[in-house]
Amino acid sequence: MKKSLTAMLAASAIVLSFGLVTAHAQESVPASAAENGNLWFVELAGNPTADGNNIKNVKAEKAAFKKNAAAAGVSFKERRSFDVLFNGYSVEVAPGQLAKLHSVPGVKATWPVEVIQAPESEPSGGSAPDLAYAIAMTGADIAQNSLGYTGAGVKVAIMDTGIDYHHPDLGGGFGPGFRVVTGWDFVGDAFDANSGNSTYNPIPEPDPDPDDCGGHGTHVAGIVGADGTVTGVAPSVTFGAYRVFGCVGSTSADIMISAMERALADGMDVLNMSIGSAFQWPQYPTAAAADRAVNKGMIIVASAGNEGTSGLYASGAPGIGKKVIGTASIDNTHVSQLAFTANPGGLLMGFNTATGAPPPPASGTLTLSAIAPVIGCDAGDFAGFPAGDAALVSRGTCSFHIKAVNAQNAGAAAVVLYNNAAGTVNPTVVGATPITIPFVAITQADGLTLASLIPGATITWGTQTVVGPSPTGGLISSFSSYGLAANLSLKPDIAAPGGSIYSTIPVEQGSYGNKSGTSMASPHVAGAAALVLQAKPHTNSQVMRTILQNSADPTVWSGNPGLGFLDNVHRQGAGMVDIDDAILATTKVEPGKIAAGEGEAGPYAQMLRIENSGSSGVTYDLSYVNALSTGGVITPSFFLSDASVAFSASSVTITAGGSASVLATITPATGPEFGQYGGYIVLTPQGGGQVYRVPFAGFVGDYQGIVVLQPTGNGFPWLATLDGGSYWGEPDGATYTMEGDNIPFFLVHIDHQPRRMEFQVIHAGSGKPVHPVFSNFDEFDYFGRNSTTTSFFAFAWDGTRMHDNGRGTPDHRKVVPNGKYKVVLKVLKALGDASNPAHWESWTSPEITLARP
Repeated sequence: MKKSLTAMLAASAIVLSFGLVTAHAQESVPASAAENGNLWFVELAGNPTADGNNIKNVKAEKAAFKKNAAAAGVSFKERRSFDVLFNGYSVEVAPGQLAKLHSVPGVKATWPVEVIQAPESEPSGGSAPDLAYAIAMTGADIAQNSLGYTGAGVKVAIMDTGIDYHHPDLGGGFGPGFRVVTGWDFVGDAFDANSGNSTYNPIPEPDPDPDDCGGHGTHVAGIVGADGTVTGVAPSVTFGAYRVFGCVGSTSADIMISAMERALADGMDVLNMSIGSAFQWPQYPTAAAADRAVNKGMIIVASAGNEGTSGLYASGAPGIGKKVIGTASIDNTHVSQLAFTANPGGLLMGFNTATGAPPPPASGTLTLSAIAPVIGCDAGDFAGFPAGDAALVSRGTCSFHIKAVNAQNAGAAAVVLYNNAAGTVNPTVVGATPITIPFVAITQADGLTLASLIPGATITWGTQTVVGPSPTGGLISSFSSYGLAANLSLKPDIAAPGGSIYSTIPVEQGSYGNKSGTSMASPHVAGAAALVLQAKPHTNSQVMRTILQNSADPTVWSGNPGLGFLDNVHRQGAGMVDIDDAILATTKVEPGKIAAGEGEAGPYAQMLRIENSGSSGVTYDLSYVNALSTGGVITPSFFLSDASVAFSASSVTITAGGSASVLATITPATGPEFGQYGGYIVLTPQGGGQVYRVPFAGFVGDYQGIVVLQPTGNGFPWLATLDGGSYWGEPDGATYTMEGDNIPFFLVHIDHQPRRMEFQVIHAGSGKPVHPVFSNFDEFDYFGRNSTTTSFFAFAWDGTRMHDNGRGTPDHRKVVPNGKYKVVLKVLKALGDASNPAHWESWTSPEITLARP
């Protein structure tokens, strides 16, 4: 095992701790806390039309499914039907009906329909066009100004909150002759799929007008192709707007597939999805549908996700799709912010407004007072605070919401929070107590300056903005999600600017503003694809990612950039997209990335095919460079890597218009335990010229060593009873009448994505299965993991079991008679061998008595 960077460089304090909290054991948990609900995809056995099936067969299969479901007495509510990118339905079904639904003849699989929160908007305002700094990071400015490419003739779909097509930078209108030429609103203004929100409204009201009232989609569209006060990556593209969010709240994964199918039907060249479901497999329906759309010729770019504090294997679907370009975020080199004036001194200080707090006024002066201590986590800290003043507090120790509540209760007119580390901070003060006073965040340096001016300091609100260098510019954003995907495929694929991006927002919201997220990185890559398509019109949708990855530039580690180590491949992919190099590239190296798999298998050999489309021959020297490894599954620590790459030849010559192949053999890193390692194969031309790279990544050792059913503070798994809106644990067993909700529930915490889950029924006394072959009551393949270390999924048993011998009840199920039983949960680990007992985990429930009246 390699020596940890923690031990080598203790002074750098580079092991990250995400502060994940384990709850205390308890007797009940709210039913609403379960991370799977009543919405499910039903995938039928036949292929969708995108995979070559004809529509007649698809329709016949659906008719057969409905007939069989009715005969089996399966009750569900149909939500959406899919033919092209997915063959099946999305449905609403009660927990007790789910297992029967799985067993209907013709059903291939069921998948939870993920509910996806609309990305939070960051503060808006100001007029400084710092999108110009972001497009300079990617070479889009060179592509536009020196090479003459603007994306003309390329159609880019935006699946998001809609587009404010009235915005002058986005064309000022909708329909033929405008830049937003087509689109559809799938949901309506009032839609919100999240039952936990006060705005919950699951009934979509679609219409043909994809105007934006949320703001996120307009910002994304501006990054792709604004042309006005701000200039996007590809300012001459035309847009399709596919609105899947209401004005606030969430959408669902089935709506996303509907939008994908429509964008494909509308002939879009590129689809940007700044949206996704974390912790899933590449087999998840949105990722599989996206792959099929790529096969049909549409380039798809998706955000990797903003779960940077949720550990490894967190990149989201559809971005983890096999053929999707999953995009990580890099912080912008400069930040544009609204600013207040601090006196004495007339100092202009930029700030970010907290989500959940009202924006500050455009004018007015407040006296600034500090508290003791400046943390502000206890109400007593504000004793004697002058009501009506602005409170200066430091970040740290407690949540932003607690600080805001304490200040508000003390009569503060506003809160000015300063960071406790370098860089900007985008706080949220959303909580049970509404915050009614402005809450703004400034840098640590500005906060310390303000503190030195107290007493006697004032702040004056205004409309001024400041643009300044970001101390984290050019580094992976702290929120950007880690890969790899659960099947150890290399994700994310590439990175782009996403931290502090100034772009268009709806005119009624101020026209321009800052937002941060991998949502902002993805449209940079979608715009890059549009520029490459204009320059190379016949580029295959499945080759675009390789072209972009070959020319990308890896960035140094954000934990301590001065050390010069490259950041994790499983967080930045190929590195920063380099658009002008991608356009000018005359060499292509395939595959564009290498997933080396489990280190336990030994060295991994990959044949690289190198093509030269240039007018003269070129000789490349072959080498490699390692990036940092990570250890751990949830909370990563960082290590140097001893992986190595050997080549069948140290250099390779490719004639003009020719190709050559070279074998690269990757010897995996030897540590740390449960680690991910990676690096880059480098092709350096003799005599100078463009360098090309191929990222590689793999897992250290035995992947099946990761524990899936990791114990939590709650003691999951549980046998549970649903009563009064809560699940109550039954550690001593329980009796169930099997009427209504009086059925057994099993609460399961999943720490790592399992390949398969089975729920087997056994006799309580003998421990023997209830049938020698068919004893499972339910089965799932490619299930996602929980989002936190304490969250859970809930599974119900209806008192029946599978019986797939082709006879008997229409749904191939048998009733388990009254009696005493136990349920054994069996979990096959990711990439596990089902025939190897060591690759399974199991848990046996307490005794269950079925006592039907």
